[in-house]
Amino acid sequence: MEKLLLLGAEAIAQGAIDGGMSGVYAYPGTPSTEITEYVQHNKIALERKLHSQWSANEKTAMEAGLGMSYAGKRAMVCMKHVGLNVAADAFINSAITGVNGGLIVAVADDPSMHSSQNEQDSRFFGKFAMIPIFEPASQQEAYDMTYEAFELSEKLKIPIMMRITTRLAHSRAGIETRPLKQENKLKYPEDPVQFVLLPSNARKRYKGLLGLQSLMEQEADRSSFNTYYPARNKSLGIIACGIAFNYLMENYPERKFPHPVLQLGQYPLPFSKVEKIVNECEQVLVLEDGYPLVEEMLKGYLDKNSKIKGRLDGTIPRDGELNPDIVAKALGKEVKFGMKVPDIVANRPPELCAGCSHRDIYNALNETMKEFGKQKVFSDIGCYTLGALPPWNSINSCVDMGASITMAKGAADAGVHPAIAVIGDSTFTHSGMTALLDCVYENTPVTVIISDNGTTGMTGGQASHATGRLEEICIGLGVKPEHVRVLTPLPKYHDEMVNVLREEMLYEGVSVVIPRRECIQTLARSKKDVKVKVEEVVK
Repeated sequence: MEKLLLLGAEAIAQGAIDGGMSGVYAYPGTPSTEITEYVQHNKIALERKLHSQWSANEKTAMEAGLGMSYAGKRAMVCMKHVGLNVAADAFINSAITGVNGGLIVAVADDPSMHSSQNEQDSRFFGKFAMIPIFEPASQQEAYDMTYEAFELSEKLKIPIMMRITTRLAHSRAGIETRPLKQENKLKYPEDPVQFVLLPSNARKRYKGLLGLQSLMEQEADRSSFNTYYPARNKSLGIIACGIAFNYLMENYPERKFPHPVLQLGQYPLPFSKVEKIVNECEQVLVLEDGYPLVEEMLKGYLDKNSKIKGRLDGTIPRDGELNPDIVAKALGKEVKFGMKVPDIVANRPPELCAGCSHRDIYNALNETMKEFGKQKVFSDIGCYTLGALPPWNSINSCVDMGASITMAKGAADAGVHPAIAVIGDSTFTHSGMTALLDCVYENTPVTVIISDNGTTGMTGGQASHATGRLEEICIGLGVKPEHVRVLTPLPKYHDEMVNVLREEMLYEGVSVVIPRRECIQTLARSKKDVKVKVEEVVK
């Protein structure tokens, strides 16, 4: 046992390693990225040769993790909340197949949309799948829950969801570790058709999942992560979920709560404890960092006199992340706000890095579109999405991973010409390839710009599956070789880029333009690494 200073995301990774994990599968996505990166650089993980390479997308990660579980080993799958949408097919069905080795699905939600398209609360997915959910209030709980989740997963033979939010993922605190467990040995499922979801077998498996619900509730009811704190003043009861309990403690140091408090960290709801606090208190305030999941459930069957308060009735703002001040205001405490930001201080939105290759392709694209008109460029999720902002104002959409190509296809089908898609190399292999195949199948007149910076730039420069393969992939999908054009996005090649873009936009078929230049950030790091290695050799 040792003490470590870790981010919440890192605490989950350490808990999984110490808990006997054999592999982690993930696609980078803020705020979940650091879970996998920690495993990739952890000494024990490297010594044990735990799998930690990035997957093409969250769906492939979920399926690979399920495959490791099939083989009897313990696995963890990591993603951000919108990534769970991508993995949903395998995720939901994994609850019906069940598991062999322990399986944890770690999902990092992003209330307030710091780096996301929505505020989606993954607990709804966990409830929909009817599996247990852990929601830590601290880094220590993140570690402990992950460490114990493998045991619960193998006990119930079902996946476990680990749900955190941005503040916990990216804040740091000390934790105490537990003894390192051995990895599971290779062992196939006792039932050879456990993972065969043909309808006849799926119906049996589904009945088994339903039969587990009461046992899950019992586990939650006696869980040490669901704690009831009694108090004399029962005019108010407080239910604090996950990190919301931390915000509550900041208002009541040393856990000296004037009202009864129920800390929730494990789902399904521990009904005996919930009923106790609802029945004995005049009003109940529900604190949740995300959607009003618990509040909705309580209003559904226990709120006979409108005593349940929270996000739905306006006591807590309906949108955005929770914080100690919002909790204080809901408790009727005085809240002190800082000085108002002077009007002279202008908002400074994010911008593309100086020297970024995306800048040069947008300059060329803007020049080309002067001939063809505005609002015909569909984009995707990545650094290049900043092309929607001044001074470029180059793109007209950002919906979900891979949507640029399919939206361009739909627009072309509607008569828009030219229909342009801008997508990054990593996003293309994540979910753009099938979209391009749709275009090829119908020979839809679209021009796809794959801005290739050789990395997953937006999340910190992780390896891209597309590096060195883009032309082969596009030609393999059926794009004619003469309409797969590779460019070097630099100011001195501006005229060439404009000419090539114009030629391909005029082409009545599928064309792919690949502006290729290494990300300026990864290039700087690689040069620094080379310099360090040279200095070491010289010494």
